[in-house]
Amino acid sequence: MLDRKTLVLNRSWMPVTTTTVRRAVVLMARGVAGAVHPGTFEVAQWETWIERGPDDVGRLRGIGFDFPVPEVIVLTTYNGCPDLPVAFTRRNVYRRDSHECMYCGRSPGNGRLTIDHVQPRSRGGETSWLNCVTACVSCNARKADHTLEAIGMRLRREPVVPRWPGGLDPRSLRERPVWHRFIPAKALSATLGDKTA
Repeated sequence: MLDRKTLVLNRSWMPVTTTTVRRAVVLMARGVAGAVHPGTFEVAQWETWIERGPDDVGRLRGIGFDFPVPEVIVLTTYNGCPDLPVAFTRRNVYRRDSHECMYCGRSPGNGRLTIDHVQPRSRGGETSWLNCVTACVSCNARKADHTLEAIGMRLRREPVVPRWPGGLDPRSLRERPVWHRFIPAKALSATLGDKTA
């Protein structure tokens, strides 16, 4: 529960990032953030949130405490809106490609997925968003060190640089519908409506 994601909004209620519930609770306890009630949009500071937070969300319980998990927090002083690029990592390539092989379309699970260089590195291909795709082990082995044309394979979707609002990936947005209220509609539809966004 403590490692679950919480959406972070700036003082103007624009999404800036996500953090863990653990970090969100620390920010609230320090007085630099308030929790947003998912139904009423009221901002509750630490004491108020503990006393009157919603009952229909997960709860953190321990010796001497019991309070609702904040799904969305708003910072009290920070008003920046960083345009952070999505980090190029194996996990984010998998997220961009919806955990599917870009050659056969199967979703074999992360243990059977690899990263394939569309233009092989031995032929000058770079390790970048535009040249790397998710591939299942068997498709990656079949393609090996060949170009797509030479082996007769095709990509299901062209690789793109993802533009996730506030660094949010499509899977996180699908799993947390309460966050949709805080994401600009254009960015939300671009991320959820197009799997390559």
